[in-house]
Amino acid sequence: MHYLIIFFPLLGSIFGYSIKSLGDKYSEIVTTSLVVMSAILSCIVFYNGAIHDLYGNYKIFDWISSGNFKVNWSINIDPLSSIMLVVVTSVSSLVHIYSIGYMNTDPNKPRFMSYLSLFTFSMLMLVVSDNFLQLFFGWEGVGLCSYLLIGFWYKKDSANNAAIKAFLVNRVGDFGLAIGIFLIFYYFGTVNYSEVFIKAAGSVDKEINFLGFNTNLITIICLTLFIGAMGKSAQFLLHTWLPDAMEGPTPVSALIHAATMVTAGVFLVVRCSPLFEYSQAALNFVAITGMITAVFAASVALVQNDIKKIIAYSTCSQLGYMFFAAGVGAYHVAIFHLFTHAFFKALLFLGSGSVIHAFKDEQDIRLMGGIWKKIPYTWALMLIGTLALTGFPFLSGFYSKDAIIEFAFFKGTPLGNYAMTVGIFTAFLTAIYSWRLFFITFHGNYRNKEIPIEETHESPVIMLLPLIILASGALFAGYLFKDMLIGHHHLDFWKNSIFFAKEIEHLQLPFWLLVITPVLVVIAIPISYHLYIKDTSILNGLKKFNEPLYNFLLNKWYFDELYEFIFVRPLKYLGFVFWKKGDQNTIDRFGPDGFSKAIKFFSNKAVKFQSGFIYDYAFIMLLGLSLLLTYLIIN
Repeated sequence: MHYLIIFFPLLGSIFGYSIKSLGDKYSEIVTTSLVVMSAILSCIVFYNGAIHDLYGNYKIFDWISSGNFKVNWSINIDPLSSIMLVVVTSVSSLVHIYSIGYMNTDPNKPRFMSYLSLFTFSMLMLVVSDNFLQLFFGWEGVGLCSYLLIGFWYKKDSANNAAIKAFLVNRVGDFGLAIGIFLIFYYFGTVNYSEVFIKAAGSVDKEINFLGFNTNLITIICLTLFIGAMGKSAQFLLHTWLPDAMEGPTPVSALIHAATMVTAGVFLVVRCSPLFEYSQAALNFVAITGMITAVFAASVALVQNDIKKIIAYSTCSQLGYMFFAAGVGAYHVAIFHLFTHAFFKALLFLGSGSVIHAFKDEQDIRLMGGIWKKIPYTWALMLIGTLALTGFPFLSGFYSKDAIIEFAFFKGTPLGNYAMTVGIFTAFLTAIYSWRLFFITFHGNYRNKEIPIEETHESPVIMLLPLIILASGALFAGYLFKDMLIGHHHLDFWKNSIFFAKEIEHLQLPFWLLVITPVLVVIAIPISYHLYIKDTSILNGLKKFNEPLYNFLLNKWYFDELYEFIFVRPLKYLGFVFWKKGDQNTIDRFGPDGFSKAIKFFSNKAVKFQSGFIYDYAFIMLLGLSLLLTYLIIN
């Protein structure tokens, strides 16, 4: 059964594309059915593990064996990987179903469905790995598939640029991950999780010389691994690829940003908790990076106008929550938020796709409005997703987000208090930009002059069904699983899959901390409605008064422009110089082109000797013979 979970999506990718000649219908049935079966089996594995404690490691084959170095290609089923299996396969199967309707008119649907299944397989191989080498292969597979999916509409320059940008930025992070794995292999002699974590416990105080600096071994390993996580999970400084990835089809956005690629970084940090727990410096760096990302992304989302980019920055911000949760040692809470976030974020992305479908591919929320009665089902489902994202009381996001803030308080350190404050502040910003998106999109006056309101329409059932299932998760997943995943007896579930050097104590929460976040989330609703629907003059006045700040946020803190100036332009210029001066004017000029010109020159000269007259040839032969005899006599 465990093998089928992993290889069903791979088979779907291969066969789904191979039978495209039979028609799109057969291709989408094959790919979708196999991923759905993988999801059902994942739920069974999760149930058997949680209820009956049926976990284990299943070897597929011997991969590398060289002396004492042995690596197997395995399927590692433990509490952490089992919950990731459920998240990845469930969201992926719903995205596959949704894509049947969303991509209905696309001529390349078999290729799209094949890419989705291959992406799912890569992510599954990543989460079930029992060693860093297998994890790296799954990691790179996810990166490759994201490039294919983001650039699926490759005839659009913007899609190609976004795919290349995502690929390159992730390579920066992947380089850090590779260095971390090299250090692990060099100092521990193995890449198997169990062996590495045991040896790490005995190397807590080991110092090494890294790039000319004496530093703690565990710290430098954790920091390099986290650089990889920063790239995949679009954390501050390596975040620029994520909004541009919206150039891909909407199902891609849901799959990448809700449950798979961007959560890989969080999974990596949690999986490596036996390493991070021995380096407070690395944990502090993780927490600080997460806090900065949460505030940065939320602030940018406040003023964006593309419906998918707003949700993308929301993803970036929520990932920041997960990382600073891990940074304060609440790894289980980070995974709990990852779990709940997958449902409501996939719901919002697919819901935005339904809105875009209604507006004939329009994504600017300024050109929408007043259509909630035209697409009532999408409106209701987006409402549930928005409530869950903001952390409205008793929905899924409420339980996981509040748990992050509470555990930061429980940490009892200055960093924990900072994280708590950032969490509360970001929760308020999240509520503001989420309701801004919702109200401007569905309420107020209809503002699209190109598309008559009569032409807007609700999505077909095949697109609404996945949204309904995700809405159920957004409503109930937090309540149903909170005790199991983060309750007082959470160790009974997590067992040894997450390591706590010192577990965070559950203290009595002050009343103000219990109520402040829900109150801010609730009051954000009337505030947002008044500012964005009832009286927009207030915001217009603020824009004029603080135009530099508004432009700063609208241009995403000018990171794209900064990177363009520091990296892109100099490298493009350097490439141009090497191409023109080095390749064309030097190598080609004196190499292939030079040789060809020389050969052509001497050939043209030699042709003149071929007159066709015998006496000319005889004269040349006598001349040659004379020269030969002269040479022999002299020597």
